[in-house]
Formats: sequence, structure tokens, C-alpha cells
Amino acid sequence: MIVIPAVDVREGRCVRLRQGRADSETVFGGDPVAMAERWASLGARRLHIVDLDGAFAGTPRQTALVEKMIAAVTPLAVSVGGGLRDEAAIEVILAAGARWAVVGTRAALDARFLRAIGQRWADRIIVAVDSRGDRVAVKGWTEDSAETVVEVACRARDAGAAAVLYTDVSRDGTGLGPNTEATAAVARAADLPVLASGGVASLKDLRALAAIPGVAGAVVGRALYTGAVNLHEAVAALEGRQTCSPSA
Repeated sequence: MIVIPAVDVREGRCVRLRQGRADSETVFGGDPVAMAERWASLGARRLHIVDLDGAFAGTPRQTALVEKMIAAVTPLAVSVGGGLRDEAAIEVILAAGARWAVVGTRAALDARFLRAIGQRWADRIIVAVDSRGDRVAVKGWTEDSAETVVEVACRARDAGAAAVLYTDVSRDGTGLGPNTEATAAVARAADLPVLASGGVASLKDLRALAAIPGVAGAVVGRALYTGAVNLHEAVAALEGRQTCSPSA
């Protein structure tokens, strides 16, 4: 299982939210490009970038900045999400250098759209399945859809998505530990690689996720920024690679 640092961008800064709430922001830096470079220098081989302004607005807002971040860490593979709700937005973010476009709201609400983008960009679409209970949270996690987590995960598989990014909204940014039971259920249902997110607070949490069949990666945010998880140690323990020391 690979460890994937998350760089969430809002108003040009690196931030983390608690349970996705816009009013619960913690700022961890004023230079997202430098933050992306930091994680790359400490051994990450993949990054996850979120345009939070775009997620709340429903259309990308930080594309120019995201493009700079991607260029700064090339050749690392980068997934990008936040407001990608039409084909034009997806096309732009992939042209900016993203290896994968992460689609959440529109994928949950429009099965026909998901099939269309899955056919057009085979293996370059990751479907974000953000759960609040058994329902999928949409529109920047401000609303709950009628779709269940398992329904959307299966829809992603049928559409040819590259992976499912599963997040338990109630645990995101809390450090309460990941929802391993729900993550395992999604992995069984989807029969796709699953990226787990939400609640990771320790190397022990990451090991628990790594033990779940089908979990290919863990997206980690706040725990890396606070130092609760040391990226160098996590990469060595879970990916079996020795990287530069955190002080480098």
C-alpha cells in the first residue's frame, strides 16, 4: 500500500478542514507548490491535490496553481479533484498534467456522465465516494445524495474507473482513526483498487488499512502536517522503500 500525501488548496494556501466543514479550517502553509515539493522530497511517489475552492463552487478555481504544483513534482503521479463536474473541467485538469481526475459529485448524481467519462478517459478517472453513514456526500460535502456508497462504488467499477477514493466524512481531519469496516465493505463491493482516506492518525492506522484486501493506497492529510505520521517512516514501513530522512 502506498502513502499519498494530500495537499488541499484554498485561497492559495495549504489547509485542512475538519469533516469537510468550510468553517473549520487550519492553515498549514502559504505556499502549496513548496508543500508539494516537500512531500516529494521526503519520499512520496504520488500526491493528491484538492481544489477546495472548486469543490465548494462547483467548478475549478485553482487550476493555474495546481498546474504549477504538478510541474514542480514531475514525474510524480498526481491525482486532482475539486469541482470537476463536466467534461471540459476534466479535460483541462488532465491537460495540466494530472495523471488522474477525481470526480465525486457528478459521478454520484449522474450515471450516464460517469459512463461517458470512463469511456473517454479509460484508467484516468478516480471516483470519490465520500460517505456520511451509508449515503454519498456531494457538493463539497454540504449535501447527502440518495445514492448509497456501495451503489456508487459499483457504478465506478462498471464505468471503468481506475480506482475508488473512499472517505468517511465524519472522520476526515479528526484523527479518530479510519473506518476500516466500511473501507473493507467498499473494497469488496467495488472490486477495484481502493484509496482510503479520513481519520488516519498513526502508522498503526496505516497498517490496519494495508491489511484490507483491495486497499492500494491511503491518502493522508492532517497527520502528516502535524507530524503524527512521519512520511519517511511510513514509506519505509508500508512500501518497503528507503528514502531521504525527514531532516533532509
